[in-house]
Amino acid sequence: MVDKNFCMSSYLAFRYVERDGVEFFDGLRHRNFQPPVNRIKVATADDIDAAIAKNFADLRGRKLGLMLSGGMDSACLAAYMKGCDAYTFRFLDGTIYTDELKRAEIYAETYGLKLHHVDINWQAIEPHVDAVLRNKCAPVHSIEPQLVVAANQAKADGVEMLIVGESSDLIFGGMDQLLSRDWTFDDFVKRYTFTDPAAVLVEPVDVSYLFERYRQGDKIDFLRFMDDVFSVESSGSYMNAFETAQIAYFDPYANLQMSEPLDLYRVRHGEPKYLIRELFAKKYPNVPVPDKVPMPRPVDFYFADWQPSRPEFKPNLDMSTFTGNQRWQLWCLQRFLNLFDKGV
Repeated sequence: MVDKNFCMSSYLAFRYVERDGVEFFDGLRHRNFQPPVNRIKVATADDIDAAIAKNFADLRGRKLGLMLSGGMDSACLAAYMKGCDAYTFRFLDGTIYTDELKRAEIYAETYGLKLHHVDINWQAIEPHVDAVLRNKCAPVHSIEPQLVVAANQAKADGVEMLIVGESSDLIFGGMDQLLSRDWTFDDFVKRYTFTDPAAVLVEPVDVSYLFERYRQGDKIDFLRFMDDVFSVESSGSYMNAFETAQIAYFDPYANLQMSEPLDLYRVRHGEPKYLIRELFAKKYPNVPVPDKVPMPRPVDFYFADWQPSRPEFKPNLDMSTFTGNQRWQLWCLQRFLNLFDKGV
């Protein structure tokens, strides 16, 4: 079934096309990530340690590479990958994120990883945009083309599988802003919606039905919403990027599940991902636990002066009111429509 207006609205609101079988154009078929079903239940940092160690034992014999940032998720994984190659982004335009680079260097040195910098600027990213769009059959997250750059560099080094720690935030309480309070329904809809379709599209479609599935009176089951919805969007970005680059990848955290309910009090009082914090302290007893930093991407810099021009968008949008990530969404949607819309 083709419904371009729905697909545009779903992508803007949730960063993916939520309905299977609904496509932008004839001949396209998007695929959404399906989270693991039988996950290992963990209650302590030691449980996580044992489960991850077993995962790496099962991967013995393959040449592995690690996507290493300055955060604690990938830092913990470095402890199981002595002697492997590690890849960290170094941005040549915009903010350089020097603190992130220094922490990655400490983690790599601690466990004897060979650290490679993946140099990123717009000239490195832009040539891979169409490939990730074509593979997903939908617009993409801003991290996807830069992940392809890293994957291609790893493949050139002989790496057979990239290891990522992407799922840790969702599983262990790292989304501290979204977990910061018990949301009313309306406030959560406003907070979670990435870009309001009604603010930018000439023919927006109401996609609030997805939030309604989780309504509890004037409240919302935001934890279940994030487990069901955010997990598909976030992990789907990694799946598409590495599939486009034709390299295997594995996220050891994705197969884990907390056996006890998330302690929201601890998350809301300065201990997001408290179990991963404990694991990090075991692996790096002399290194301060780093603050959570999202994977950097200087989209504010890339799209500072960009303006949409297709007829699907409202004319004369004030782009100063949109964040860099929102501008990426609009740019990416326009790029996708230009690529596939044969009627324009």
